[in-house]
Amino acid sequence: MVFKPQTFYGADVSTVDMDANPGPAAETRVAEALARAGDLDATNITVTSVGTQIVLQGTVAFPEEVTIAEDIASRVAGVVSVENLVSASSNDNTRAG
Repeated sequence: MVFKPQTFYGADVSTVDMDANPGPAAETRVAEALARAGDLDATNITVTSVGTQIVLQGTVAFPEEVTIAEDIASRVAGVVSVENLVSASSNDNTRAG
């Protein structure tokens, strides 16, 4: 039987920092921050992480919410960049009620 040293993508397992990719944790923090925002209905926004980049997708009711979502996501710890693919379903800049 041949024993090989354990590696992770060619690196020695003992030197691999498994917490170096903040993506999943940042994704969760961004989703939670969007859900808590009082001036944004994030019900139809999905958050995906690609490394340290956050990708926002979905729709919001008002155009200003597109900018609000990106601003919130960009302020979350661990996020380096935000790709905002959110669109507004209304062209009206006024809020009812």
